Amino acid sequence: MRPCDLRNLHLVTYENGMRLQQKFVELRQADEVDDQLLLLEHPPVITLGRGGDASNLLAAPEMLQSQRVRFYETTRGGDITYHGPGQLVGYPILHLGEGRRDVRKYVTALEEVLIRTVAEYGITASRADSKRGIWVGDDKIAAIGVRIARWVTSHGFALNVNTNLEHFRLITPCGIRGSGVTSIARMTGRAVPLDDVREVVAAKFAEVFERELHPRDESVRLVKVMVYDGDRVLLLHRRPERGNFWQPITGSIEDGEAPPITARRELNEETGNDGEPEDIGLQQSFMIESHFLSAKFPPPVIATEIGFAARVNAGAAIRMDSEEHDAFGWFTFAEAYERIRWSDDREALEQLEMRLR
Repeated sequence: MRPCDLRNLHLVTYENGMRLQQKFVELRQADEVDDQLLLLEHPPVITLGRGGDASNLLAAPEMLQSQRVRFYETTRGGDITYHGPGQLVGYPILHLGEGRRDVRKYVTALEEVLIRTVAEYGITASRADSKRGIWVGDDKIAAIGVRIARWVTSHGFALNVNTNLEHFRLITPCGIRGSGVTSIARMTGRAVPLDDVREVVAAKFAEVFERELHPRDESVRLVKVMVYDGDRVLLLHRRPERGNFWQPITGSIEDGEAPPITARRELNEETGNDGEPEDIGLQQSFMIESHFLSAKFPPPVIATEIGFAARVNAGAAIRMDSEEHDAFGWFTFAEAYERIRWSDDREALEQLEMRLR
């Protein structure tokens, strides 16, 4: 069987997910990596496929903003769909070699993976004529939208496990009027651990696509510490030669070090202040493009980052690491959103803001 790397990722912002897919597609086209299966969750986001009908977005921008749901036009096939926590998203990056260059057959195989997966939970799902995805009666339980470039696949499927189905009211799912949506949780009447579903999906994917899966860990493990005082947050500015952008406190978890210890150490090293950072329940995965790290790890460099929050008096002295940063500032959340560059920093800011309400 052909080898395929299995990447079990955490929460991945849609922007970071697109960057990661693009990088893997380039590497696969150049035959520099094996096939890949990325399994992950996205924060709440609505995406419109190429050729999709924008009128299937039913919510005004103000409604999306109030519910912290983002909207993107994307390069996959299909119409409009929703992604969010509790939904398992799969992005296979496969080279459809000689004899396998059949797009319809590929999509049908993805549907088969999902049909076999939900069957493990006692759910009978099926295909529907002229409608991609898998269905339980008139309700869609999984969506499919793919892109193929030089016979390398990207995008993939989204399986509703414990998804907030109310967010589908913001759209006409897949542009199909009169149809509903469902989830494994709704069909079974209980919450289902997403990690369990990951295992089932991976096993069914290996069966259907005849791949030998090789689990791959992240390249590096990091912490992010959101420092705040009331309604203001602390950001540090990286020196021009280090990137020239504003960011929260970040740092690498050393071998044998527990993440809370890393967070406490980084807080002291980056600000000169002591404290007990609190885990905010946010784990993210993303790609890092760094010449330094690229020399140590095979591409792409993928990080797992655990989020923490720590309260520090805004009047306290801040003693930065001057080799890495050249300025700091206390900002309102609105100001901080304008200054940060990376979408994973935005996600952590939003998580902190919601906690402080």
